[in-house]
Amino acid sequence: MIPITKPFLPPQQVYQHYLEAIWKRQWLTNMGPLANDLELKLKDFLKVNHLLFVTNGTVAIQMAIKSLEIKGEIITTPFSFVATTSSIVWENCQPIFVDIDKDSLNIDANKIEAAITDKTSAILATHVYGNPCDVMKIEEIAKKHNLKVIYDAAHAFGVEINGKSIFEYGDISTCSLHATKLYHSTEGGLIITKNPELLKKLAYIRNFGFDGPENFAELGINGKNSEFHAAMGLANLKYIDSIHKKRKEITKRYDEKLQNLKARRPIWHSDSENNFSYYPIVFESEELMLKVIEHLKLHEIYTRRYFYPSLANSLPYVKSESSLPITEDIAKRVLCLPLYVDLTLEEVDMISRLMLRIQNN
Repeated sequence: MIPITKPFLPPQQVYQHYLEAIWKRQWLTNMGPLANDLELKLKDFLKVNHLLFVTNGTVAIQMAIKSLEIKGEIITTPFSFVATTSSIVWENCQPIFVDIDKDSLNIDANKIEAAITDKTSAILATHVYGNPCDVMKIEEIAKKHNLKVIYDAAHAFGVEINGKSIFEYGDISTCSLHATKLYHSTEGGLIITKNPELLKKLAYIRNFGFDGPENFAELGINGKNSEFHAAMGLANLKYIDSIHKKRKEITKRYDEKLQNLKARRPIWHSDSENNFSYYPIVFESEELMLKVIEHLKLHEIYTRRYFYPSLANSLPYVKSESSLPITEDIAKRVLCLPLYVDLTLEEVDMISRLMLRIQNN
């Protein structure tokens, strides 16, 4: 059986080394030494000045909205994981969907201004599959209309634009460290901001709002993460280069073998390099895609329609009257193929061969 993904796990003895230290200290959570060490190492690796390790990527988005005191309407993308939109609603704001660009599959920055009203307070855009949005255009719009910008960079670990971390753009960027991501801490998330005062506020929010043992500085939640999760993050960080190398190798093999498939890959940002988080393809037709899914399933090979359906018309708690023809079309035809470190090139060849066979029948 070939699943859509498998989490990378470090050698057990590497993780065990951290566990032994946890047992000695008996400090299990509340931002212990491992969590703090992970933050320092990630800041260095990602080349950012300010970073917080939190419970997960969803909580990170909710904390971002809360810390920026955003109200009213937030312009966002309908082509993302549900947490992008549900976090907006959870924080009592209204998501306003803008259609996506057919090539990058990110929010179409050229359509954002038309969606701005006197109730608009922010833009929340997703770097879909890790592919950077048009951050320059979004920044220009935000400055013009005095809007806050949050980037859902759940897929974008390690991505840069011209050598600058993708996390450095916007007022806040968030990232997921869930087990399915290319780099993970089992469960976890990151919040990154350039603003030290905002970081301080977020740190209060992460810890119930505490400012000392008996004082409170902010309305807060429990957004902390445990030493066990930090241990996994520290262990996995030792292997990030080899993880990236293997995923790149697999991606190139798919590219070679699927040249004649009636499908296309999203176009990556011209000033950035792929981090190989996913292998998405957009088929010429939904009919062909569904045939491929079923044929692969017969051979116990599992894919994922990611993202499907569009968030604009599938959530019972969101009413959207926007016309989003590109999103609706792409969501019906996009498919992610298996991609993980343990996937062999022989398995990639087999997957590709089966896809081409069903296409040619």
